[in-house]
Amino acid sequence: MTRVVFLLVPNLHLLDLAGPAQVFSGAADLGLGYESHYVAEREEVPTAQGLPVRAATAWPDLGPEDLVLVPGWRSPGSAGGPRLSADQARRLAEHHGRGGTVGSVCSGAFALGQAGLLDGRRCTTHHELQDELERRFPAATVLRDRLFTSEDRVVTSAGIASGIDLALHLVATRHGPALAARIARGMVVYARRGGEASQVSVMLRHRSHLSDAVHRVQDVIDARFAEPLRLAGLAAGAGVSERTLTRLFNAATGMTPLRYQSLLRLERAEHLIAQGGTVEAAARAVGFADARMLRRLRAGAASGAGTPPA
Repeated sequence: MTRVVFLLVPNLHLLDLAGPAQVFSGAADLGLGYESHYVAEREEVPTAQGLPVRAATAWPDLGPEDLVLVPGWRSPGSAGGPRLSADQARRLAEHHGRGGTVGSVCSGAFALGQAGLLDGRRCTTHHELQDELERRFPAATVLRDRLFTSEDRVVTSAGIASGIDLALHLVATRHGPALAARIARGMVVYARRGGEASQVSVMLRHRSHLSDAVHRVQDVIDARFAEPLRLAGLAAGAGVSERTLTRLFNAATGMTPLRYQSLLRLERAEHLIAQGGTVEAAARAVGFADARMLRRLRAGAASGAGTPPA
């Protein structure tokens, strides 16, 4: 059993809370063993949207496998918003010190900073709050244009809906991308994005259609993009012919399924290279037999000529 504790502060944003909570609830429905708890200084917590929520004032016992997540709050005039109590900040730091994971959504990163968990680590927050986070916690490395970060069991996400991406990432890390994609599909969140993704990530750009058959194929490709995938197998999984799948996929995304897979591979490879990996290692990690195809894709993207079909 994994306990997920949501630490609630006054004027919290409902979607910062509800998005991740829905992900972990979906994981529990699939039998993955998640149990959500909600704690605050007072039993009734006002929200930025005017709907109060109820919480416990006593914390459950936590182990290293458990997660504490701080949703963000509305913070007019002061980006830092309300400060945690000394006891709340201590609990965050102690849970991390015992091997647990601590995370934030949006302005919740300020709570992690107050607990001393951002020092020497990469983090992110809503784009309107990044300058203030950097000013308040100069020992942190604030990454811009990131949906979420994860370093040494400290995870942070950007504003509002990116908390869903972060929660799906945590599920994928523990249980694999296929189960995370299944939860995302159940939530009708087709654009399950990686932390390195910007607002124009491959999955986000090509998920804004309404073709259920194409979404099902994209679910498979998103979860298994590093594997060899045959058009015949993708079509069979969608219950259509290869010709029909190609037509539907082109109409919905403007490309073939295998080209979509190539773009996912390229995006992931670029992230690995940016993190210090070699082109050869990145090529192997994303499913290429050698680095030649990856170099061709990178050269095509750099020249603006686009990526060739796989």
